[in-house]
Amino acid sequence: MSTSPIETLQDIVIVGGGTAGWMTAAALAKVLQGRYRIRLVESDDIGTIGVGEATIPMIQLYNKVLEIDEHEFMRETQGTIKLGIEFVNWGRVGDRYMHGFGRFGQDLWTVPFDQYWHRMRAAGRARELAEYSINRMAARGHRFMRAQPEMANSPLADIVHAFHFDASLYARYLRRYAESRGVQRVEGRIVDVFLRGSNGRVASVLLENGASVAGDLFIDCSGFRALLIEQTLHTGYEDWSHWLPCDRAIAVPCEPAARLTPYTRSTAHRAGWQWRIPLQHRIGNGHVFCSRHISEDEATATLLEHLDGQPLAEPRTIRFTTGMRRLAWNRNVVAVGLAGGFLEPLESTSIHLIQTAIARLITFFPDRGFAAADIDEFNRQSRFEFERIRDFIILHYHLNQREDSPFWVQCREMAVPEPLQRKIDLYRSRGRVVRDNNELFAEVAWLQVMDGQNLAPLSHHPLAGLIDDEEVHAYLENVRTVIEKCVDVMPAHEDYIRDHCAAPRPR
Repeated sequence: MSTSPIETLQDIVIVGGGTAGWMTAAALAKVLQGRYRIRLVESDDIGTIGVGEATIPMIQLYNKVLEIDEHEFMRETQGTIKLGIEFVNWGRVGDRYMHGFGRFGQDLWTVPFDQYWHRMRAAGRARELAEYSINRMAARGHRFMRAQPEMANSPLADIVHAFHFDASLYARYLRRYAESRGVQRVEGRIVDVFLRGSNGRVASVLLENGASVAGDLFIDCSGFRALLIEQTLHTGYEDWSHWLPCDRAIAVPCEPAARLTPYTRSTAHRAGWQWRIPLQHRIGNGHVFCSRHISEDEATATLLEHLDGQPLAEPRTIRFTTGMRRLAWNRNVVAVGLAGGFLEPLESTSIHLIQTAIARLITFFPDRGFAAADIDEFNRQSRFEFERIRDFIILHYHLNQREDSPFWVQCREMAVPEPLQRKIDLYRSRGRVVRDNNELFAEVAWLQVMDGQNLAPLSHHPLAGLIDDEEVHAYLENVRTVIEKCVDVMPAHEDYIRDHCAAPRPR
């Protein structure tokens, strides 16, 4: 049986720089090892959004593939450590909880740790959930050390971290990485796009200076403009604002605080929420809000009122429509980053979605034939990922008990997507958390948000009752006290940054 010959691509053109463009360029330069010509077209006159300054732990896989030294990367990007996200005012005004990375407790018998915790909490014999998590307790104590995998039976082996960093510095760092591996940067503003008459694929882009950049595969990293995937190919966009009604954000950096916190903070306000991302040299802040419930002036005033220090720039407005492109890959164009869709950065998924789009492209990397089956599977996986992250974000809004504004009442009373309602019903019944296939957020993430926002199960898994109460209580207490002792030996987050990855001070 003979196989079809492979007509290898020659030219890859990335349209747009910023985080999406340079993450794509760096990864492809590393993986393709100079076998393809890679060019990135961007204009110094076009700014980038740059709100993706907080990440989740999967970024370590990207760094590992690129063989990036993480201490160097943190120095170059003014980076800090992230152990989780603190949520303030999301259930009720005054509530506070954290979605921490990593596991809870240790395995005991036939059911997950949280089922024994549900059982003991109902009996009034369990502490708050945070006390059984090394990440959450370390974050609470403003401490950090890298996981110690050689200590297999210790919580110190379970520490899981991500990063905060300056997105513009990150793009510059990756640009240097990519260019040193052969990526060519082409400066210029794109004024026209030409299609091939035979198949409707993109053939080339025309720059303002008259130069033409032709390619076989085009990667659209042009942000909300979606220059190729939408303006040229008219792919279509699926609007999810009926579930996620926030449509604007005001962003502003401010002076750093006295203490360098190893977590992101999300504080719910009257018609949206505010992010706080601590870097070595400043704090990134923004107010995501619904313009139907609060004016831009009011949203800006709320943001400025809740800063840690003096603002370092003028507030800027970002307008968006939550949703996704109907096809992430259309013909010979793959959308990466905001060109493919937008989910508000409540759970710091923006950079992760760039990362997984790149990984998916590498998995289904095409030849000149652009096999339809490969493209269809790429789009199916992209949709699944977007929809499941969407549902996790909706969960935060829907599970609230706030009565202080019509916005929160609307979010609580709205009908939610069926897969999300099923998860809520399963948790409410027996505290069960079911992960669908390889969706991004694991059971421990859903558990923390549901518990943090006051959804209490009616009962627990029947098999959690097989062990005697005293044995289960002793087990929980042992987990808690061991974690407490481990946190006590961890250095302060500020000390870790100072000793390993402090950025050079400006002269």
